Amino acid sequence: MRTICIPHTELPGTSALFADYLYRFDRVSRFYGHDPHDPERIRRAAFAAARAIPDERRQRLAAALRKTNGETASLAQLELPDTVAVVTGQQVGLYSGPSYTIYKALTAVKLARQLTASGIRAVPVFWLATEDHDFAEINHAWMFDAHHKAVRLEAQGGGQPGQPVGSIPIVQSPVGTLRETLSGFLHGDEVADLVEEAYVPGRTYGEAFRLLLSRLMAGYGLIFFDPLEPAIREIAAPFLETALQRREELNLALLARGKELESAGYHAQVLVDQQSSLLFKIENGRRQKLGRQESPSDLLSLSPNALLRPVLQDYLLPTASYVGGPAELAYLAQSQVLYRTLLDRMPVAVPRSGFTLLDERAHSLMDRYHVTLTDCFHGGEILRERIAARLIPQELEISFEDTSSEVRNALDRLEGELKSFDATLGDALLKSRAKILYQIEKNRRKAAREALRRNSQVTDGASHLSGLVFPERHLQERLFSLLPFLARHGLELLDTLHDNVQSGCPDHLLLTV
Repeated sequence: MRTICIPHTELPGTSALFADYLYRFDRVSRFYGHDPHDPERIRRAAFAAARAIPDERRQRLAAALRKTNGETASLAQLELPDTVAVVTGQQVGLYSGPSYTIYKALTAVKLARQLTASGIRAVPVFWLATEDHDFAEINHAWMFDAHHKAVRLEAQGGGQPGQPVGSIPIVQSPVGTLRETLSGFLHGDEVADLVEEAYVPGRTYGEAFRLLLSRLMAGYGLIFFDPLEPAIREIAAPFLETALQRREELNLALLARGKELESAGYHAQVLVDQQSSLLFKIENGRRQKLGRQESPSDLLSLSPNALLRPVLQDYLLPTASYVGGPAELAYLAQSQVLYRTLLDRMPVAVPRSGFTLLDERAHSLMDRYHVTLTDCFHGGEILRERIAARLIPQELEISFEDTSSEVRNALDRLEGELKSFDATLGDALLKSRAKILYQIEKNRRKAAREALRRNSQVTDGASHLSGLVFPERHLQERLFSLLPFLARHGLELLDTLHDNVQSGCPDHLLLTV
């Protein structure tokens, strides 16, 4: 097993806000409650969180969570007055969603264990985003087969428009296609069996997601939190009533925060305007935005938006730390004003661990041809050209370099003499110069492509590498489910990933397994 630590600033799509949060925290400190680089901060956040949760609410919450989780050691610990939570969460995507879903869970587990070892008893909690109502975001999953071909699987049927996705019953799940896709891997049947046991027609997408994740993560002590559970909604109702009563004040605070972020050179993750609402209502099975002046009689129908949701989460749970991805940590820069008003405390926000997983073939190709991870972020064609350039025979490459150098020197001399003779002729040569050098470079690329054509093994390898590392022009962890990796390497891969979470690399880890 080999690892390379990659700064997030080298990954495509990294926002300025997230980069500054990681590497220049002083620039964004006013938007967050704690410095994530200060180990003492999490102790303070843990003490504040444990003290803020009344024992009666803690006991009611534990009883509600048992309806989903059963009797577990982690729940027994959560009932104790000084226990804190490390919380993460994700939409209930088909077949566990993208790989980073499990990376979030493993990061929360690792951090909870580290806190417990340091004397702060902590349990990991996974918030199931079952209230989200965009079925198109969760009804599909990307896999790859033994020939490294990307395969998109999609479930049919989506309930009624606006229905919370966690409550939608499964009509037809593409388990047969999944089994066929994974059939060429050593552990393909084992993984497909786990999915088939979880995604039974008639079961909801929220239930199936939780069952699959709980079986994959068995032994890690993860507590699953479903906000659609009626007993949890009852505990949440007083908080949501307060948010409803203070919505005008809260909206003004968010508008001001948006201007602060913009003036600091960042952008707000969630658009807030004069008509924005922090709340939805769930009526007749549908989730709809609550009107600015609307006050529903049934508080149990209320549901938070993306900015209010983490604050509700930390009203319910004694959260010392929240584990999120780049977008979620950006949300918190806005949500901080809600925390300040509604809770007067905030957890330490910790970025989840991120991985790009390589097999031995991909690792060998990168090593042999000096390919970096960032080389793979430009698409398969450009990657093949870069590898091809390194396949040109050394003598021919030297000839190209010598020729280019000699031509440049000759053109420099000629340009000087022409300008002395006639300035307009010197200017005309500048245009010709670019064309001459372009033709030399064009022939170099032709030689590179010919070298690549003669080496079909490298051509296939480059396609494999590009498709594995940057599939469909997305980061691997943001597109592929972890299931094909587990089918190839076995469920022990989860332990390997856990061991490498925050293990000397606070950034993105390139991991060969």
